[in-house]
Amino acid sequence: MNVPDSTLVGKLLIAMPDMSDPRFANTVVYMCAHSEEGGMGLIVNKPQPEVKFAKLLDQMDIPVSVSARDIRVHYGGPVDGQRGFVLHSNDYASDNGTLDVDENYRMTATLQVLEDLAKGEGPDVSMMALGYAGWGPGQLEYEIGQNGWLTCAPNDAILFGADNAGKWAAALKLLGVDPLVLSATAGRA
Repeated sequence: MNVPDSTLVGKLLIAMPDMSDPRFANTVVYMCAHSEEGGMGLIVNKPQPEVKFAKLLDQMDIPVSVSARDIRVHYGGPVDGQRGFVLHSNDYASDNGTLDVDENYRMTATLQVLEDLAKGEGPDVSMMALGYAGWGPGQLEYEIGQNGWLTCAPNDAILFGADNAGKWAAALKLLGVDPLVLSATAGRA
């Protein structure tokens, strides 16, 4: 199956109600990379309340200034759960390791972004994810074809907002879909 627009980079994946993998139940994933080689995204609505950003910085021996911002840490996905990724506004780029996802958002996976945030610098808007969601060649296209995901454009409230519990329903509303009437079965005409 061909994916509309041939790429999902910069789009949200919204899990359908009957998502068979419990790690993705009611998730919203922001796609950072997608090609015929596979895809990579970050779950943006599963916070890790027991993981505090300041504590992570302390564990990494990164000094924290009084002007440091405390950003939320999320479960980014089941792959490489010890690796951190910072999804952020396009006003920041590290010397290396920053991926321009689209005209509005970037993702950085370097120590430099953490050091800059600890100094109170870095991007204006950001969230950190531990781990990521990954798909092999054709896997995501197959899942979309099996009615596992809906796709839409993101907004700041869904990517960076504090209402994690409401992000799934809010993403569906971007498509004009009421979660209460969403069918889990695909139709064939």
